[in-house]
Amino acid sequence: MSEHTSPERVVLLDDQHQPTGTALKSTVHTEDTPLHLAFSCHVLNPRGQVLVTRRALGKRTWPGVWSNSFCGHPGPDESFEDAVARRAQQELGLEIRNLTVVLPEFRYRATDASGIVENEFCPVFIAVADDDPRPAESEVAEYSWAAPHDLVAAVESAPFAFSPWLADQIREPVLREALG
Repeated sequence: MSEHTSPERVVLLDDQHQPTGTALKSTVHTEDTPLHLAFSCHVLNPRGQVLVTRRALGKRTWPGVWSNSFCGHPGPDESFEDAVARRAQQELGLEIRNLTVVLPEFRYRATDASGIVENEFCPVFIAVADDDPRPAESEVAEYSWAAPHDLVAAVESAPFAFSPWLADQIREPVLREALG
């Protein structure tokens, strides 16, 4: 199988965030999801707006919920930088630049309405894109560019309309400062 058709694998972690093995992404998100490696990325445009995306209705977890720009999982032996750039292209059709980690130790666990658990050690990045996204329909239902303070206010007033990881991230002062 080529790299583009092989099933995606995630890196499993122990409680100290050390790799313990890998698993197929398609099998890891269940009612008892093991801790695994992921990342979140917030994309800014040159005008200082942040890209928020609404998860596709066909997504297994949190379908139709507004979230950060994009998320993903680095593959075994893949750097965060390469994984973030890969997912930006796959999910949003974006080339990104100025990738910076802002929450290197972010971890969360959340259960969606269907009982599926997200359990991730998930460093949070910020990047810049010069173009509008061309999202993959299987990933993103819609998107919007928002002023960072408007996004913060929206998440604070209606956290249920957003992914739990975005709500947790937005509470972090260092992320708010990085978004501007």
